[in-house]
Amino acid sequence: MARALKVYKIPIGFHDAYVAAPTQKAAIEAWGSDKDVFQRKQAELVTDPELTKAPLESPGKVIKRLRGTAAEQIAALGETKKPAARKGAKAELEEGAAARSTRKVKAKPPPKPTPRPSRARLDEAEQALAEAEAGHEAALKEIREREAELVRERKALEKNQDEERERLEARRDKAEAAYEEALRRWRAR
Repeated sequence: MARALKVYKIPIGFHDAYVAAPTQKAAIEAWGSDKDVFQRKQAELVTDPELTKAPLESPGKVIKRLRGTAAEQIAALGETKKPAARKGAKAELEEGAAARSTRKVKAKPPPKPTPRPSRARLDEAEQALAEAEAGHEAALKEIREREAELVRERKALEKNQDEERERLEARRDKAEAAYEEALRRWRAR
């Protein structure tokens, strides 16, 4: 029975990486991450239907989503000290910052999905099992045939023994009758 898929997320830079997987272990493998990201509370289960929709449509594929707007991300970096500016340069700096904050950041295309795991070892194991079962069945068939032959031999032997017993019993009965007759005649004398 197939396990139900769950959606997990982990923060990666300015993105959240989502993946639909049956287990935490499968999610970790899809991300190519450390085994203890769930223990360190870096990764978590996602239950929001809006966030789970895209990952559930592509199970096992890592889906990246930008966390916040570009302006929010720049603001999260904190303020840096501005170099001393000339008179009139303040307006230039403010215009440049405003232009940068309204510019959209191009998201990198998602990495190519990892190739599907190879079934070669599973196919090889299934083939070996099928061959072994066929060999076992052939050996059992041979034993059943030998058993049937032994039953036929036993029946033939029993028939021969019965015929020989009847013949020998008849011979004995005849000899006994002759002895009884001879004994009767001897007593009569």
